[in-house]
Amino acid sequence: MERRQRFWDRLLPFLAVMGPGIITMNVDNDPGGITTYSVMGARYGYRMLWTLIPMTILLAVVQEMSARMGLATGKGLGDLIRERFGLRVTVLVMALLVLTNFGTILAEFAGVAAAGQLLGIPAWIAVLVVGASVWWLVVRGSYRFVERVMLALTVLYFAYPASAWLAHPDWGLVLRSLVRPALETQPAYVNLLMTAIGTTIAPWMIFYQQALTIDKGLTWDDYPAARADTYIGAFMTNFVPGTLFMIVACAAVLYPAGIRIETAAQAAQALAPLAGRYAALLFAVGLLNAATLSASVVPLSTAHVVAEAFGWESRVGRRFREAPAFLGLYTAFILLGALSVLWPGLNLIEVMLVSQLVNGIVLPLVLVFMLILINDRAVMGPHVNTRWQNLLAGAGAVLLVGIDLVLLVQSLLPGGTGPA
Repeated sequence: MERRQRFWDRLLPFLAVMGPGIITMNVDNDPGGITTYSVMGARYGYRMLWTLIPMTILLAVVQEMSARMGLATGKGLGDLIRERFGLRVTVLVMALLVLTNFGTILAEFAGVAAAGQLLGIPAWIAVLVVGASVWWLVVRGSYRFVERVMLALTVLYFAYPASAWLAHPDWGLVLRSLVRPALETQPAYVNLLMTAIGTTIAPWMIFYQQALTIDKGLTWDDYPAARADTYIGAFMTNFVPGTLFMIVACAAVLYPAGIRIETAAQAAQALAPLAGRYAALLFAVGLLNAATLSASVVPLSTAHVVAEAFGWESRVGRRFREAPAFLGLYTAFILLGALSVLWPGLNLIEVMLVSQLVNGIVLPLVLVFMLILINDRAVMGPHVNTRWQNLLAGAGAVLLVGIDLVLLVQSLLPGGTGPA
């Protein structure tokens, strides 16, 4: 009885805090990420599964710092950057962030259109219904209601384990591939590896999780549960129910057949004749769910960060009269993202490529600002990084900066394609 009581004494506080980490990191598996992981499985089978372990560690380290800064300061990262580095630097960072995030927003709505077509829904209906639904959710809902809906949507990521199971993979080989590095020197392999690591962390994620901890009203007393929420979110996004099964489904079916794909929608279409229509259907449902969740969160994160950076009201659950700038920005991002995808003749690839180039500039800046702030006792008090946290975070920052710079240079070279 006493052991059971201790279990509930630990579980209940976690359930009260749970949300910011799990939501933020599951959204990382957006249509762009799903495309990258599908291509990994289709081109290289199980040989790139080993990358999931270091990527998960890197993701957990950076996002734990984001949550800790929010809990220790009660302020968002944009607010802290303005206070420490001034308004001019803040305006520059916000402008770059909006530009790169808008390309991501377009990718999310393009994913909605593609997934809708796979499920027999006309693209324009899928985009408009999803756009209107996520707008209503945030504009009319309270924080608690919005969080519950988003947590419910993360459950639908289990469509990917189901799809992978129907593909009948060699689970023994899957487990061995997870712990046996298979690094290759082929340019295509290296480029895909760098792209996968580079897509693990996006600037909006760092800002957004910190903002959610504040919106939820969490304090430093909630740190143990918030840290657990972060680590569980990192595990979920890359293992169960996330990235692992996207790779496995394509590795088990498309790789042996020698089928090359370029998008997640192509992966779903190719699975049907080889793994059965239910495997393809589940993959398409997963894509629609990921695109819907991302189409809500990325515009919300962008509006939140910009409003917060300039001192405007930015909490979810406010009405237009209380937070006109925040909700106006969110509405504009939803409208522009949805209508742009439906606009005939718009070259979405070029728009997204520009956003990825800007991302290569924004991410190193954000990581540098973050490390400076989290090691400043005037900001963090006694909750600054330990030596080991700085070592891990510093190594991760150097790795991510290096990857982004390489991908940036590749994109600028003649014939460069940039990040996937």
